[in-house]
Amino acid sequence: MYRIVKKKSLNPTVTLMKIEAPAVAKAAEPGQFIILRVDEEGERIPLTIADFDRDAGTVTIIFQIVGATTQKLNDKEEGEWICDFAGPLGTATHTEGLKKVAVVGGGVGCAIAYPVAKKLHNLGCEVHSIVGFRSKDLLILEDEFKAVSDEMLIMTDDGSYGEKGLVTDALKSLLDAGNKYDQVIVIGPLIMMKFVCKLTKEYGVKTIVSMNPIMIDGTGMCGGCRLTVGGEMKFACVDGPDFDGHLVDFDEAMARSSMYREFEQREREKTCHLFQKEAK
Repeated sequence: MYRIVKKKSLNPTVTLMKIEAPAVAKAAEPGQFIILRVDEEGERIPLTIADFDRDAGTVTIIFQIVGATTQKLNDKEEGEWICDFAGPLGTATHTEGLKKVAVVGGGVGCAIAYPVAKKLHNLGCEVHSIVGFRSKDLLILEDEFKAVSDEMLIMTDDGSYGEKGLVTDALKSLLDAGNKYDQVIVIGPLIMMKFVCKLTKEYGVKTIVSMNPIMIDGTGMCGGCRLTVGGEMKFACVDGPDFDGHLVDFDEAMARSSMYREFEQREREKTCHLFQKEAK
């Protein structure tokens, strides 16, 4: 059992939790993920490690409430326990030897992008961060990104905060200004990553994406997280989750990711109704 030592709402649909998991914290690196179960009858879900504290023995996760399991997890409070917390899994993001990097995060993907930016900053790399959200009320981790970025641009679809526009607009401006990046690292919705990669390909800039498709066992045996990279089948849980964005078949990945959207919403609604009945 793993104790929740901190819970904080970052916006109406996104929650931060610090979990007491010393063994995971000891080995964790940016880019890796964990798989958890809320209770013994629950499903396994993957969540990327948003931060870790080796001394305190805690691992931070940030999740969006989209289905039944994330709803159940969000109903847990500080001091309560979750059943399983396995990791770290996956390959850590490559950060060594990079001198100048643009880190691009979209929505809740910023929770994955932040530890990467932090690690690069700590290694002495010049970090330009671009974060994008639909509106100001969905903004997360602003102060955290500012603390590890040499330059930071905030984009909102509606212009309610930062600059109005897409992350691709901000990245194009930086590239047109003459910035030469060793690498662009982009993490967020599949459609966003697809168009960032389309842009960087035009500029000849290597681009790494973090792919988080459907995962079940996290060991590569089930095949649920398969995707096509460079014409070859890869498994995100063991070969990734980081891949060369210019080689990823995003259209295939987007088609697979949308398969269970209606089911997730339906199960979340059932879970909400169940908790409402129990509360009466």
